[in-house]
Amino acid sequence: MCGICGEISRDGSPPSLSAVAAMMDVLQPRGPDGSGLVAHGNAAFGHRRLRIIDLTEKARQPMVDSALGITIAFNGCIYNYPELRRELETLGYTFFSGGDTEVIVKAWHAWGEKCVERFHGMFAFVLQERDSGRIGMARDRFGIKPLYLAEDAKRVRFASSLPALLAAGDVDKTLDPVALHHYMSLHAVVPPPRTIVKGVRKLPPATIR
Repeated sequence: MCGICGEISRDGSPPSLSAVAAMMDVLQPRGPDGSGLVAHGNAAFGHRRLRIIDLTEKARQPMVDSALGITIAFNGCIYNYPELRRELETLGYTFFSGGDTEVIVKAWHAWGEKCVERFHGMFAFVLQERDSGRIGMARDRFGIKPLYLAEDAKRVRFASSLPALLAAGDVDKTLDPVALHHYMSLHAVVPPPRTIVKGVRKLPPATIR
């Protein structure tokens, strides 16, 4: 299952590692096999791991590709990653792990945002480009993998669950009346981007930003 979380500072201050750690604690049931926290510049990424494909430490997350300067926190499964890996190898890319996470990193470097059009699977990921400082985040076409956001002028926080974001603090917990209406009338469904509280939103399916 895995769980991802993190904080991206918008005002020049360093990201709160304690907030990311608090989110990771809540996400522990999603990933009992390992954890990691990586901070660089204005961003800190956290990950709770459930080992499925590459069981080695080479595939631990957040994954840092020091050669390409990309850090990623990823939840999901790219079913066609072996085919994509072979294609990327013909373009000159070499791999240090055997799973699908590194394929996303290389694909982003090779094809940019359009890489998601090549992915067959379910995914939510956030990555950081070291040299440009750019942050990218994406969610699969059907929204199978969740990605919740809490953002204001100072920062953006993201997590695989709403309770994780609440654990980080500084979130408006006021009930969203529109979301509550949807929840009661659509059999507990709250369509994105809303959630049941005003301070948290969901990245819609098939979205990259």
